[in-house]
Amino acid sequence: MAGQMRKYTLLFFPEDGNPQIEMIDSKLKRMFLKKTPISDLTLADLHIGNLVNVFSRQLSITGYADSFTQAALSNNQEHTLMVIKPNAVPHAGSILEAVTSSGLTIANLRQVQLLRKDVEEFYAEHRGKAFFENLVAFMSSGPVIALDVVGAGAIGAVRAMNGPTDSARARSEAPNSLRARFGKDGTANAVHGSDSPQSAARELAYYFKFQAGRGNPTSTMSTNSTLCIIKPHAVADVGRIWQTVVDAGYAVTAAQSFALDNVAATEFLEVYKGVVPEYVAMVAEMTSGRLVGLELSGNGGQAAFRKFAGPMDPEIARHLHPTSLRAKYGVDKVKNAVHCTDLPDDGPLELEYFFSILVNSSHHV
Repeated sequence: MAGQMRKYTLLFFPEDGNPQIEMIDSKLKRMFLKKTPISDLTLADLHIGNLVNVFSRQLSITGYADSFTQAALSNNQEHTLMVIKPNAVPHAGSILEAVTSSGLTIANLRQVQLLRKDVEEFYAEHRGKAFFENLVAFMSSGPVIALDVVGAGAIGAVRAMNGPTDSARARSEAPNSLRARFGKDGTANAVHGSDSPQSAARELAYYFKFQAGRGNPTSTMSTNSTLCIIKPHAVADVGRIWQTVVDAGYAVTAAQSFALDNVAATEFLEVYKGVVPEYVAMVAEMTSGRLVGLELSGNGGQAAFRKFAGPMDPEIARHLHPTSLRAKYGVDKVKNAVHCTDLPDDGPLELEYFFSILVNSSHHV
C-alpha cells in the first residue's frame, strides 16, 4: 500500500572499505534485499535517529537489532546536547564548524526563543542557587540553537571543546576552546554541553522530542526574508556555509534541520516538474538525508541572496561567480549545495512551507 510504513532489519558489512548491506522484512521474516554492495553508506551514518537513503528507499534508524550491535556501536555513536547560547548565536557558523571539523556529526539542529518558564524547567536543578535568576534572564534574552551531536565519546568531546565554565578561566587554561573564543563570563559563556549520558538523554528529549510549549519559533516570515536550504550532501559543511552567509551580511532569523519524505520533497519541488530534466534527481537528493533550512533576513532579501547562491550549475558558478555558495560547495546541478528562492513572490510561501507547515507535519522527522 502506498505510504505504508514497513520495518526492516538492516545488516551492514564494512568489508574493508567495500561495504555491503542486507535487508530483512521484520514482519514477514524474510529476505528483502540480498547482500549487495553500497558505496554511499558508512558506519558513521548508522546512528539512532538518522535518516539514510538505500537505493532510493528512505530509512529511519530507530534502534539496534541486538545487544551485540548495541554494545559495539553505542559508544562510537554517543549522543549529547550542545546549546549555543544567546551571546554566541552570531558566531554559530564558527561553532558548528568546530564541531564538525572535530569528527563529530550534527544529527539535529533547532533554533528557538526560550521563554522564562522553559529555562526554569531546563535548569531546575540549579533553582535556589545564587546565579539562577541571572541564568534564567540570560537564556531567555535571545534565540538559542540546540544541537544533537553524535560521535565517539561525544559527551566528553563536546565538554572538552567547550572548555571551563568560566570564560576568563577558559582563556587562561584552554585558549582554543569555544568559551575562550566566544564567552564573556560564567553565565554568558557561549555554549552548554550535557555532563552525563543521563543528562544528555533528558536534555535532548527536552529540545527535540517534546517541543510543544517549550520556546517560540524565531521565524519572521517577513517580505525581506528568504529561504536557504543547505542540501543533504552539503550538511557536512553547514558551519562554513552558515558563517559565509552571516559574513556576507545576512541574519539567520530561523534555523532547523529537516528530514523530508518523498511526499514533502515532491510537493516542495513541484514547480520544477517538467521544467528541468534533473527534477527526479532533485527529489532524490532532498530525501537522501537531513537538510538544514535557514530563514535569512536583510541584505537585499531574496534577489540578493539568489545572486549570492550563484548559478544552478556549480561549474558555471565557478567561472561566472567564483565566490558564490554553489561555486564553493556545489558538486553538480543536483548536488549544488543550496536551494534558494527563485521568484520574489515565492519567498513567503517557501518560508511558510518549511517553518510553519512542515514543522507541524508528519512528512518530516
